[in-house]
Amino acid sequence: MKATVKDIAVCAFLAAILFVVQVMLGFLPNIELVSLLVILYTLEFRKKTLWVIYVFAVLEGLVYGFGVWWWMYLYVWTILYSIAGLFRKNTSTLLWALISGIYGLCFGFLCSFPYLIMGGPGAMLSFFISGIPFDLLHGAGNFVVMLVFYKPVRQILSRIAGYCERGGQAP
Repeated sequence: MKATVKDIAVCAFLAAILFVVQVMLGFLPNIELVSLLVILYTLEFRKKTLWVIYVFAVLEGLVYGFGVWWWMYLYVWTILYSIAGLFRKNTSTLLWALISGIYGLCFGFLCSFPYLIMGGPGAMLSFFISGIPFDLLHGAGNFVVMLVFYKPVRQILSRIAGYCERGGQAP
């Protein structure tokens, strides 16, 4: 994909939104809007979303440090992007809420793989088990957030994507 100045600006804007909402809700345990936005960005901006995910990950690393968790961000959000891409033709709010909720439940497991590499199966298992309460909150939060915000946020992003595709021309 050849990136234009417009593409770079759009991706930077979308990544900034991801970062800001993550920081704003950081005080809540695993209640977040990043999953919602990654899914909706994928549906509306398709391949550009990969750039958004990686810019977001770099911003996170610059602010919070490049620890083990940072490597996880490089693949866990890409997995969600891939899942959203597989189901991109679906418009059911309930299905997207289920996908987002299940992803939240699986988040800790997905994040446990670096611990397998660094410390073996015991380290991976202990990381995963210790995070189960947070994964339950994450799954429930993702489900509810998607139910509430899927349609209104998708409409807004659809208009933005359409505006960008028309080269900044009004409809």
